[in-house]
Amino acid sequence: MNPPQVALDLGQPYDDDRRSSSDFEEIPHPASQHAPYWSQNSTAHGVREEELPLHYMSEEKARRRVTRGGGGGLASDVPDRGPEYDAFDDEGKDVYSKMRASKGPVSSGRPRRPPPPPPTTLREFFLQNLEHIPPVVYTLLSCWTRFHKIGKSGQVVWDEAHFGKFGSYYLKREFYFDVHPPLGKMLVGLAGLLAGYDGSFGFESGAVYPETVPYVAMRVILATFGVAMVPLGWYTAVELGMSWMACHLVALMVLCDVAWLCISRFILLDSMLLFFTFTTVFCMAKFHNQKYRPFSVDWWVWLALTGWSIGCVCSVKWVGFFVTSLVGAYTIEDLWEKFGDLKMSVRDQVRHWAARVVCLIVLPILIYMLSFKMHFLVLNHSGPGDAQMSSLFQANLVGNTFNQNPLADVAFGSKVTLKNMGWGGGLLHSHVQTYPVGSEQQQVTCYHYKDENNDWIIMPRWNDPEIDPEGPIRFLKDGDVIRLRHAATTRNLHSHPIPAPISKLNHEVSCYGNATIGDYQDYWVVEVVDDIHRGSKDKVDKIHSLTTRLRFRHQSLGCYLRAANAVLPQWGFKQIEVSCDKENNPDDVHTYWNVESHWNDRLPPGDVRYYKSPFLRDFWHLNVAMATSNNALVPDPDKEDILASKPLDWPLLRVGLRMCGWSDTQTKYYLIGTPVIWWGGTISLVLASIAVVVYLMRQQRKYVDMEPREWEHFLYVGKVAMVGWILHFVPFLIMGRVTYIHHYLPTLYFSVLMLAHLLDHFVFTSRRLTDRTKRIVFGVCVFTIVATFWWFRGVAWGIDGPINEHWGLRWRSTWNIYND
Repeated sequence: MNPPQVALDLGQPYDDDRRSSSDFEEIPHPASQHAPYWSQNSTAHGVREEELPLHYMSEEKARRRVTRGGGGGLASDVPDRGPEYDAFDDEGKDVYSKMRASKGPVSSGRPRRPPPPPPTTLREFFLQNLEHIPPVVYTLLSCWTRFHKIGKSGQVVWDEAHFGKFGSYYLKREFYFDVHPPLGKMLVGLAGLLAGYDGSFGFESGAVYPETVPYVAMRVILATFGVAMVPLGWYTAVELGMSWMACHLVALMVLCDVAWLCISRFILLDSMLLFFTFTTVFCMAKFHNQKYRPFSVDWWVWLALTGWSIGCVCSVKWVGFFVTSLVGAYTIEDLWEKFGDLKMSVRDQVRHWAARVVCLIVLPILIYMLSFKMHFLVLNHSGPGDAQMSSLFQANLVGNTFNQNPLADVAFGSKVTLKNMGWGGGLLHSHVQTYPVGSEQQQVTCYHYKDENNDWIIMPRWNDPEIDPEGPIRFLKDGDVIRLRHAATTRNLHSHPIPAPISKLNHEVSCYGNATIGDYQDYWVVEVVDDIHRGSKDKVDKIHSLTTRLRFRHQSLGCYLRAANAVLPQWGFKQIEVSCDKENNPDDVHTYWNVESHWNDRLPPGDVRYYKSPFLRDFWHLNVAMATSNNALVPDPDKEDILASKPLDWPLLRVGLRMCGWSDTQTKYYLIGTPVIWWGGTISLVLASIAVVVYLMRQQRKYVDMEPREWEHFLYVGKVAMVGWILHFVPFLIMGRVTYIHHYLPTLYFSVLMLAHLLDHFVFTSRRLTDRTKRIVFGVCVFTIVATFWWFRGVAWGIDGPINEHWGLRWRSTWNIYND
C-alpha cells in the first residue's frame, strides 16, 4: 500500500535580506506547487527557450556569485529595487571563489575560434573577411598622411645628411663607417637604386637637392615602412585579444601621432626601426596564440617569423635589442610555465627549448651576420671608413694603395703608419697641438681617419750610425731598439714618468725634440707577438707589414705603448688617448700594433692576393668599433646642443626638436608628438600599475572581480605593454650618450598599447556600463585624437612663412617652436 501523498506549502519566493544557508548558490522557491520555477520564469518574460536550473551548472559556474530573487538567477533578471538593494547574496565575497588556474588551459590572447568553412560563394567570402575592411581603410588613410606633401621641402632635412650620404656610398660601393648596423642603410641605398639615383650627391646638411637626385621617390619608398605601421598596430591589437573599439583606437593613435608621421617622411632609418619593432610584437602575439598547438605548421611559422623580425630590427639599429629583450622575457616566462607542467614529457620540454634556441637565437644572429656579409660584399672599394677596419681588410679593397707598397719586410728608414690591433683601434697619430696638462708637450693620439699626421719614420738610436741610403738594407727584427720620428713635425715618440691625462695610472706619451734633439726617453724596444700568416713568434725572422703583430716597450720605463678606448676631451679633438701601460699584460690586444701603410723606395711592392682577412674577424672588429664610437657620443660640456634632450623629458612631451633651419623663407618641420596620445599613454602606465596593485589586494581579501580568463588576459596584455615600455625607456636613463626625442618613438608604441588596453578593460568590455556609454566614450576618444592630430598636422607636413604667425602650437612653455 502506497503512503498518502503529502502537499507541502513552501510559501512565497524568497524576498528578505536574510542570508541563504548556502554560500555557493541560491535557487529560488517555486511560485507554484504545480510548475517548476523555470517554466514560470519563461512565461513571465515571454516565449523563449527553456533554461536549465542552476544545479545543472558546472562546479566552476556554481561557485560564482549569483543573484537573489526570482527567475533563473541571472543578474539581468533582478528587478530594480533601489540603491539599497544588494543583488548578490555574498556581498562580493566568497572564501571558495579566490581566482585560481582553471582545469583547462586559460587563453590570454585572442579568443580561439574554430576556422570558418570554406566559402562557396563570393558573398560568403566577403562576409568571412569583413574584419579586414577596417585595416584596409586605415592603410589607405596612412598612405595619404605619409605621402601628402612629402616633397614639399627640397632641402636636406636633419639626418638625411647622414643616411642619404650612406646610401650614396652603397651605390658607389665605397666603404664607410657608421655606428649603426647596415641593414637600414642598405635599404636606403636600395631606395636610391630603385628611384634612379646615381650616388653622386653629397647630402650636405641644408643643401638644396639638385634635379638629378630623385629625393621625393626615395622618401616615398622609405615612407612605405611608416604606412605599414598602421595596419600592424591594428592586427597586433586583434592578436592581443582587444575589443574592436580598442583595435580602432590603436590604429588611430598610430595613424594620428604626428611624431611617427613626421619621422616616416624623410630619408631616415627610424621608419624601418619602427616597422620592425611593430612586426616583432605582432609576430610574438601571433605565436602566443598558437601556444596550444605546439609544433604545428602555424606554430613554427610564427616562431620563425618572430626570430626573423628580431634579426631585422637589430640589423637596423641597436635599439632593436630592447624589443628583443621583450621577446626574451616572454620566452623565459613561457618556458618556465612549461617546466612546471608535470604532464609534459622530457622529450617535449627539450623540443620546446631547442625550437626557441634555433628560432629566437640562432636565426636572428644569422640574419644579423648576413647583413654585415652583404655590407662587405657591396662596399668593396676603398672609402672614407677604411681606417676603422683592420689592415688586412683594407688591403683587399679596390683602390687601396697597399698593393703599391712593400708588404713583406719592414726596414730602418721606412715610413710607416702603425695600426692599433685592439677592437676598434685607430692609427698612431700626432699633431702640433700640445697637452694643456702634464708635460705640455705635443699630443699623441689614435685617429680613425687617414692623413699625413699618421706617418712615422723608423729611426735608429741617437748613438747608432745613421741610415746609409746607399748601404745595405737593415731590416727590422724582434728585439731591435728604435726611435719613431713623426714625419710631419720631426718630433720623436716619447714617454716619461708623468701621469697620462685620462688613464692616470699609465705614463703620458708625447712627441719631443726634433730630428737632431732627443734623449734616451725616445727609445722603444720592438717585441714580436706573432704573425697572422706565419704563426708563432719563433717562425718570424723579419717583421712584415699587415700581418706581424708587435708590441713597443719603452726601454727606460718598461711600460708598453697602449691605445684603449679612453676618449680625450675637446682639447684632444675627441680622439683616442695613447699612454704607456706600466702593467705587462701579454694578452692585452690594445698593446698590439701592426705596420699598415709602408713606404720604402728600396723595397719592391707586395701582392695583396696573399693577404686575406676572415669574415668573422672583420665582423667582430666592426661591431666593436661601432660600440666604441657609440659610447663616445657623450654630451659635450663645452657646447650647448639645442637639439638634445633628457629621457625624462619625453613621456610628458616636455621638449620638441627643430629638424631644419627656422628662417621665414624655409619650410619648417618640428618633431613633436600628438599631445593627447603621449600624455594619455604615460598616464595609462601609472594607472595600470595602480590597478594591478588594487586587484592583487582585493584577491588577497577573497574578492572576485573577474573570471580567470579575464585576469589572464589583463595581465598578459599589461605585461607586454609595461615590460616593453620599461625595457625601451630605462636603458636611456642609464647610458651616457647624447639623446634626442626620436629615441622615444619605439617606446611610445607600448604606452599606446597600454592606453588602449586600459580603456578596453575598464570601459569597452565592462559589464557595468551600457553600450550607449561605451559608444560615447569611444566617440570622445576618436574625436580628441583626430582633432588634436589635425591641429598639429603642419609640424609634420611642413610650415611655411613666419612660424610666430601660426597660433596655438605651443602647448607647453618648454617647446621651442616659436622664435622668442
